[in-house]
Amino acid sequence: MKTDAFDYPLPESLIAQRPAARRDESRLLVVHRSERRIEHRKFSDLPEYLRAGDTLFRNNAAVIPARLHATRPTGGQVECLLLRPAVPPRNSATATGWNAASGRVSSSATQTNPSRGRVPPSDQNPEEWWCLLRPGKKLPVDATFGITGLFTGTVREKTADGTVRVAFQTTSGNILEVANQIGEMPLPPYIQRDTSCRSLLAGDNEPAPTETNSSPAPRQTLGPALVERANKLLQREEERTQDRERYQTVYADRGHQVAAAAPTAGLHFTPELLANLATRGVSFADLTLHVGLGTFRPIMTENIADHAIHREVYEIPASTQRALFTPTGRRIAVGTTSVRTIEDYLATHTSPLERDFLSEAGLFIYPPRKFAGIDALITNFHQPRSTLLCLVSAFLTPGSTDGIAWFKEIYAEAVAREYRFFSYGDAMLIL
Repeated sequence: MKTDAFDYPLPESLIAQRPAARRDESRLLVVHRSERRIEHRKFSDLPEYLRAGDTLFRNNAAVIPARLHATRPTGGQVECLLLRPAVPPRNSATATGWNAASGRVSSSATQTNPSRGRVPPSDQNPEEWWCLLRPGKKLPVDATFGITGLFTGTVREKTADGTVRVAFQTTSGNILEVANQIGEMPLPPYIQRDTSCRSLLAGDNEPAPTETNSSPAPRQTLGPALVERANKLLQREEERTQDRERYQTVYADRGHQVAAAAPTAGLHFTPELLANLATRGVSFADLTLHVGLGTFRPIMTENIADHAIHREVYEIPASTQRALFTPTGRRIAVGTTSVRTIEDYLATHTSPLERDFLSEAGLFIYPPRKFAGIDALITNFHQPRSTLLCLVSAFLTPGSTDGIAWFKEIYAEAVAREYRFFSYGDAMLIL
């Protein structure tokens, strides 16, 4: 199967740069597979399509504000993106199959108390995380960077795929706490933010105003360039605050702060909408997939089958496993991350375990795959040539390749009606 079968034209203007004013004000394209028809609604209309006994399976992973801006000893700027811990937390036994060299867990690993993705600080050993660094070429092994009074990072290892193992030493707490204090959300590359004005005076050739007496200088003395930079900085801080709130689901579990990207289908839910669904008899089952940056990686091979899919750790509580095997209604996945978790788990299990399950998904879902545990899907609109679009195409017509042509029809209709695409965009409900 050729990769270009999953391509489609998309005007850049339809790539959402900001979330909707209210989460559930986003639009909802409803696909009725059995009738092969679509409707155009609002996400707040979702309760009309669900019924008592249905279960929403949702990814409760919380996104780490993983983008840190630091400096080298020479004064050069460094951007560090935290990906995942290189070693498991202290409550994870070596029997779980964790590979410290890769920060990964084997597909057969299980335990009763799954990893939470947080590495406690140690007086003997600094924390080590796999990261992305920029500029990577100027940071060889043993190079250091940091922020005075907060942390120091030392490069320990560099790999062929560009990831870097960094040892962090913090003045207090751990690097995750530092990230929660000063980090920025790891927005996908198609969401543009102005990072040119991190400092009011950075790069400004106009001298700052001076005081002629003990009174503060009036605002009029600010030069036009400085005023413009100050306004940009205020706008950037407002965006940063909004992204911290809106690039996170309302049901994200801070005890599972393990994601380098948001499970975006869940961004449309509000507390009020969830309460409305609960009163209608809809239940919720949580799982945790440690969403990585591989979710944004396009398929670069000519043939779909040649693509090396990214791997992601996941955790399924015993209660969620039982809900999968003894459904009281439809099993509705909130997002492709939930689908990938559930289908990977069901590929090796025919009954629920009496304990929580920890493993790693390496499953690549594309047509004409059939699905074992999902009856309906809530998802966003996805990038061309992406593994997520392959999954959606397969779900449109399980067991057939007809979903490829159908997704193109649906997406063409969405483009014509100016739906908003990707992470901050609108949603689909596939019934």
